[in-house]
Amino acid sequence: MSIDPAVYARLREIADQLPQIPGIGKVEIVDGEIVMMMSPVRKHELAVIRIARQLNAQLPTTHPGYIAHPGADLEDAGLGRLRNPDLMVFSEKALESDQPALLPHEVLLVVEVVSQSNPGNDYRDKVHDYSAMGIPLYMIIDPRTGTGIVHSEPGYESREKFAFGDKIAVGPWTLDTSGLLTYA
Repeated sequence: MSIDPAVYARLREIADQLPQIPGIGKVEIVDGEIVMMMSPVRKHELAVIRIARQLNAQLPTTHPGYIAHPGADLEDAGLGRLRNPDLMVFSEKALESDQPALLPHEVLLVVEVVSQSNPGNDYRDKVHDYSAMGIPLYMIIDPRTGTGIVHSEPGYESREKFAFGDKIAVGPWTLDTSGLLTYA
C-alpha cells in the first residue's frame, strides 16, 4: 500500500526531527505511521557482524566497490516506506551522496535478524516491502528458531530455507551460518 506523497513527506520530516531516545534503535515509516523500535539485543547484533564480515570478505571479488553495512536507511517514497534494515549490500560510493537514505535500486541484498518481540514484521511486512521495492535478495535470520530463509528472484518466488550451521548460497556469495547463535 502506498500513501499520499505529501503525507509521506510530512511523516519523513517528523521522523527526521525526533530526538534520540535511549533504548530506541530505529525509526521507520510504514503504512502511514512512524514506527519506533527497541534497540536490538547482543546476539542480534553479533549475527549482523558475522554475516557482514563474511560478505565483506567476498565482495571485492564479486562486486568491487560494494560493502555490507549495517545502520543505513532505505527509502522508497513512492511506496511510502522508510526502513532501516539490519544489514545491506550496496556500493560504498552511495554513502557519498547527500541524500538521507539509500534508494532501492542501489541495494543488492537486505538482511534482517528476527527480533523476539515482532517476528511477523520480518516474515510478512518486510517480505512484501523489499519485494515491492525490487531488492534482488532478502535474507531472514531467525535466532528464535536457529533457522532462516533466503528470498530471491522477482517477487521472491524462490525461498531457500536453512538451519544454523549450514553453508548457504545467497546470490553469488557463500555464507557459513555456524557462527550464528540462538536467543535461548
